[in-house]
Amino acid sequence: MTTLQIVVLAIVQGLTEFLPISSSGHLVLVPYFLEWTDQGLAFDVAVHFGSLVAVCIFFRKDIAALISGGVRVLGGDVKSPQSKMALAIALGTVPAAVSGLLFASWIEVNLRDPAVIVYSLAGYGILMAVADRLGKSDRNMTGVIFKDALIIGCAQALALVPGTSRSGITITAARFLGFARQDAARFSFLLSAPVIFLAASYKLLQLVTGADAVAWGQLGLGALVSSVVAYLSIEFFMRFVTRIGLAPFAIYRLLLAAIILYVLV
Repeated sequence: MTTLQIVVLAIVQGLTEFLPISSSGHLVLVPYFLEWTDQGLAFDVAVHFGSLVAVCIFFRKDIAALISGGVRVLGGDVKSPQSKMALAIALGTVPAAVSGLLFASWIEVNLRDPAVIVYSLAGYGILMAVADRLGKSDRNMTGVIFKDALIIGCAQALALVPGTSRSGITITAARFLGFARQDAARFSFLLSAPVIFLAASYKLLQLVTGADAVAWGQLGLGALVSSVVAYLSIEFFMRFVTRIGLAPFAIYRLLLAAIILYVLV
């Protein structure tokens, strides 16, 4: 990969990971339309790791509270707010973690295709618009129960399919459950952290123990650029989501799906 490719793809990842428009879909589409060789899952995981760093920095107080809650759970306390939230995040992580172990390799081989992305972008874009339009906004983060976490976690598992959008599908599920936009986004972003960490750690283990040479410099540059852009993306989304809603992102998804379909046909 050239430096230009690395920087462009890292910027794309950083911009799209936390906007509900599918980072994985864009990471497939950009090299496809620019006729670049597919960068492979290792690079995708590296730039996702950069996004994880951005989440941890932006939500550092929430992350600290989750760690504290986890320690409390290990000590037998399951009733404090921090403990309940840590358990909710852990429970919500299970569906995506299990699905990733079972299906990630098959998805990488069979679903990294623009035709798949068309359906995912359009279908989940419509669903997101409906959820934002009809969903109530009478619940917040303090009201998350284990049932909510499991439902949103199952939704997150669907994001393994390119074009779905991890943030998009989890925010959609949270909006259907009645969570306010900003609280839905906040829980979505926190829920993404363990899954990204697990995926990055698993791939890193494969790279370290594998026989193939690894372009660590390229992966590091991609992660760095992605983390900076992702942080700015989170800041933008959290500041304006209550005001602008999810409709603009749903419209973008439908327009992008239409453009891809036009090109393919």
